[in-house]
Amino acid sequence: MEYELRESVPDPETFVALRDAADMSPRSLEAARRGLPNTMYGVSMVETGAGETVGMARIVGDGGSVYHICDMVVHPDHQGRGLGSRMMDALMSYIEDEAPETAYVNLMADVDGFYEQWGFERTAPVSKAMFLPGE
Repeated sequence: MEYELRESVPDPETFVALRDAADMSPRSLEAARRGLPNTMYGVSMVETGAGETVGMARIVGDGGSVYHICDMVVHPDHQGRGLGSRMMDALMSYIEDEAPETAYVNLMADVDGFYEQWGFERTAPVSKAMFLPGE
């Protein structure tokens, strides 16, 4: 199979479906419709033969002091082919080109040993990540 990296986010339906396929916490279509247009930079991975979007990742933030990498997912049927690394490379290239040196770049690491190759470190014990759980 061949894949193309596109500098765009998927449509809301695909966004929700990819998160569901990867057993990520659910997002409603309404949330996706509201949130996706606010993406600073996003990428999608498309399987060129079928034209199917099989991966996505994006950056949200304020464009100066905070950049949050989120919604990084590759459909389980397409994992293990370096697609996540290609998407992370694109996100990090954007960060290197656009983010001020003092910007805080963060993410929630759901996969051990993946993000470290781009220089990410755990925040604990210096700080703790926290979140407000949904219903």
